[in-house]
Amino acid sequence: MSDLTLNTKPARRLTRKSVANNLFSWALVLPAILFLAVFTFYPLVNLIQLSLYRGNITNPYKTFRGIENYIDILVKRPQFMTTLKNTALYVVMYVPICLSLSLIFSVWLQKARKMNNFAQTCFFAPHLVATISSAFMWSWIFSPESSGIANGLIRLFGFNTHNWLGSSATAMVCVMIMNTWASIGHHALIFLSALKSIPGEVYEAAELDSSSSIKTFFKITLPMLSPQIFLMLITMTTNSFKIFESVRQMTGGGPGISTKTVCMFIYDNAFETNNTLGLAGAASIVLTIILMLITLLDFKGLEKKVHYQ
Repeated sequence: MSDLTLNTKPARRLTRKSVANNLFSWALVLPAILFLAVFTFYPLVNLIQLSLYRGNITNPYKTFRGIENYIDILVKRPQFMTTLKNTALYVVMYVPICLSLSLIFSVWLQKARKMNNFAQTCFFAPHLVATISSAFMWSWIFSPESSGIANGLIRLFGFNTHNWLGSSATAMVCVMIMNTWASIGHHALIFLSALKSIPGEVYEAAELDSSSSIKTFFKITLPMLSPQIFLMLITMTTNSFKIFESVRQMTGGGPGISTKTVCMFIYDNAFETNNTLGLAGAASIVLTIILMLITLLDFKGLEKKVHYQ
């Protein structure tokens, strides 16, 4: 009987210890769970509810419409599909160009040079400037007036001036250039830190095998950077779909609606027009679903090609 009592005491102590460890673990993650519940899950549920009603800011639940708001933006209101196409066009232009240039600059900065510290500062400085301020500056650069730097340069070489932000052919390209300039330094520094973490022995072995620089880049550098490239691809794509400030300041969505994005459509229906808050909510839910699908497709199709060290 005494042996049985002695055996149960350590078991009870082990159980109490495991319970205490579990409670401590939940206590550590509880702040993050509460943050997600308050600032992510609740707003999402509230947004779904808003998308089912017709109303405005003062009276968001004026009339229940069910899925009529979704039918309106997807079928009856072609403007939403136009803004979605504009946003997709911007993403297709911006993501590959910004990702490629960031990678190229990071490889260039990897080599030991006296000017690297200065170059890194120059590349990263635009990221510190507020988006609206950058948009003001680039609006002046692409100004159709004689004071615009872009027109001044092409006039210097004998070409005709162009209304960069007033033409549907070049307006979105100008916005893409501005956002690439603003973010390329940030992404390049992330790639640079990843490049410096690659063991030097790998490159030394490639040199002993007489591997060319191009072959070394594609066979060693790119595979070793694949986790960072994969992360950048997802974050840049999702952030590009949410573009708003730069387009609103530089083009206002024009000319016409050729540069109007999904977020501008959401903002206009939520705050600029009356009784269309439900349409803005429905557009937000559609955008969320699109981003979730793109992220799932990225994980499904590209994660297998990521080389984790």
